[in-house]
Amino acid sequence: MSEPAAVGLSGDSARSKISWFTASCVLVSNMIGGGIFTTTGFMARDLGDPLLILSLWLVGGLLAMAAAMAYSELPAMLPRAGGDYIYLRQAYGPFIGFLSGWTSFTVGFGAGIAAAAVSFASYALRLMPLAEDNSLASKTIALVLVWIMTAVHAAGTGAGGRLQRALTTTKVSAIVLLIFGGLLFGHGTWEHVVDHGHQGKASVGPLIVALIFVIYTYLGWNVVGYIAGDIAEPQRMIPKIVIGGTAFVASLYLLLNLLYLYALPVTALAQPPILPVAEKAAAALWGPASAQLVAALLCISIAGGVSAMVWAGPRVYWAMALDGVFPSFFKALTPNSGMPTRALLVQSGWASLLILTGTFEQLIIFSGFILSAFTALTIGAVMMLRRRRPDLARPYRVPFYPILPAMVILVLLIVVVDSAIQRPIESAMGLAIVMSALPFYWWWKTD
Repeated sequence: MSEPAAVGLSGDSARSKISWFTASCVLVSNMIGGGIFTTTGFMARDLGDPLLILSLWLVGGLLAMAAAMAYSELPAMLPRAGGDYIYLRQAYGPFIGFLSGWTSFTVGFGAGIAAAAVSFASYALRLMPLAEDNSLASKTIALVLVWIMTAVHAAGTGAGGRLQRALTTTKVSAIVLLIFGGLLFGHGTWEHVVDHGHQGKASVGPLIVALIFVIYTYLGWNVVGYIAGDIAEPQRMIPKIVIGGTAFVASLYLLLNLLYLYALPVTALAQPPILPVAEKAAAALWGPASAQLVAALLCISIAGGVSAMVWAGPRVYWAMALDGVFPSFFKALTPNSGMPTRALLVQSGWASLLILTGTFEQLIIFSGFILSAFTALTIGAVMMLRRRRPDLARPYRVPFYPILPAMVILVLLIVVVDSAIQRPIESAMGLAIVMSALPFYWWWKTD
């Protein structure tokens, strides 16, 4: 098999390369969305034990670290724009690579951007209550966010990098202030952390479901692979960015959950409304007015995630077009910015359509099964390429090989099987979304 034609958008120009800090900001923003501010409420309801909740977040963090360590061998070995598409193409052939890219376009980035933008609008309306969440105002706010991000990133990596750094540093600073301000000056007690809520022992079923939610919240550590070709010194820096960034996010997640449990007993976190757990904790720590601050933090956090997805996604379609499995229309780079503007516009147009029709909700429901399966395939590519392409230079090698990647694959397969058992209809629909790519593959494929 020939090498993929995809390389970095910035070519050999050192001035246009992305720094390790900017790439880290992309990773952190892509990982920290809205899930960490909502998921613990469901865990409190279903598990009823604060120490068990903290343990699951620790286990999820360790699994994310293991996945990041295994994954890092791929972008360090193949530092090219396109991410998982490049690795799956090399490991399993162009067809599987194409299915991965199609899923990225329809669900991973397209529906992901739409869902995040609508969530942003929901929290924005809490700060300026103009209309109901499902109103025209909500959709307008979501669309404005998507197209502002699109315009900034279309201007080039310089403008996009500045925006990403600003959003991520603001988000992280606000989270750190929330954590330490709450633990040091908030009205909470450590007794909440050791109080099991007088509930019975959680069964295996709720534990697995809770762990799956935690794993989903940790996803996003692979985003650096999509921009790998544009990172300065990729072979040396990518493993440090992926592993270090994942460890940093895991630390924030553990501290945030400690804050929630310090602020309120687990029984209070489990009471309706369950979703706004971060706002409930802030209100308990500093009073009801602080809920507005959390809503503002969520807006910044979600906007950073939208920015990261808008930036990373078009590189996949650009790489696929260069390989002849996506329309050649997507090959073009804008002369002044060096960005795949056409791919960027089509991606944002698809996300906008999903926002206007509301169909992103169905795609997100159907996506868990498929995204977990493709993640397992990507980690499996580490092992596959060790056998098929031993000639490739590997500046970073996953430690504890093959135990570490095999363990990650096993966990992901458990998630896939459990999703198929618990939600067979949604899983079948997710598979149908992937299979809808077949006619397009044969239509677009070139010899």
